Amino acid sequence: MPESSASANDKAHADIGIVCALHIEIAPFLERCERVRKYKGDSFVFRGGRYGDIKIAVVETGTGFARARRATQALIDAHTPKWILSAGFSGALDPKMKVGNIVVADVVCDVHGQELVQNSNMPANPDAGLFVGRILNTDEIVRTVEEKQRLAHEHGAIAVDMESLAVAQVAAETHTKYLAVRVISDDMSADLPPEVLSVLGATGTYRVGAAVGAVWKRPGAVKDLWKLREAAHLAADRLALFLDGVVAQLYEAEH
Repeated sequence: MPESSASANDKAHADIGIVCALHIEIAPFLERCERVRKYKGDSFVFRGGRYGDIKIAVVETGTGFARARRATQALIDAHTPKWILSAGFSGALDPKMKVGNIVVADVVCDVHGQELVQNSNMPANPDAGLFVGRILNTDEIVRTVEEKQRLAHEHGAIAVDMESLAVAQVAAETHTKYLAVRVISDDMSADLPPEVLSVLGATGTYRVGAAVGAVWKRPGAVKDLWKLREAAHLAADRLALFLDGVVAQLYEAEH
C-alpha cells in the first residue's frame, strides 16, 4: 500500500466509536476531547477527536432502530474502531433508579423477542448509582410510569431506550467489540410530558415550532419541558464522567 494511502487510513481509524442519538447526550464528553472535528455524511453528524492518546469517533444517529443501524455501520466502515459504545439517555424501568444513574447492559433486547447477550464483566453498585442488567429497546418513546411498569414486568428489563440493540446487532455482524452504557434521564417518579413526542424530531433535533405550539396549547408545558431539559443536562454530565473511566479502561485493555 502506498505510504500516502496508509497515512490516510491511519488518520481515519478510531480506537473507540461512540453511537448516540442526540448531540446533548455526548456533548459534555466531547468537551473533554481535543481537536474535535465535525462532518456530515448520509444524513448523520460525525465528530472525531482525541481523548488523550485515544482516537474517538462519534456519530449522532437521531432516534430509532433503523437510523441507529445505518449510522453504526457507517461509523464502522469509515473509522474501523476496535470498540463500539452505545451511549446516551435511557428511561428507568426500576423504581430504585434516579436521574443520573448509569446502566451497563448485560443483555440488550427488544419488544419483538430479539436479544443479544453482552458480557460487560462490570459489577453493579446500586449504592453508587451503577446498575448492570437488561436494556430493552422499544419502537417509540416510553412516556408513562404505567407503561414502564408493564415493560419491566413483561421483559425483566431495568432500562429502556430505542437504539442499543440496533448498535449491538451491527457490532456483532462486523465482529466489533460492543458495550452499551446508558444514563437515566427520566426515572419512574412521574410521566414524561406528552409534548415530548412532538418536540423531538426523528433526527434528534429540537423542533422549536412544535415546542412553541405545545406551550400555546398547554401553558404548563413550559415548566415540564424545562424540567426535562435540566434532567437531560444532569444525565449528560454524569454520562461523560462515567465515560472518562470506561474509554480509558477499554483502550488500556487493547494496548
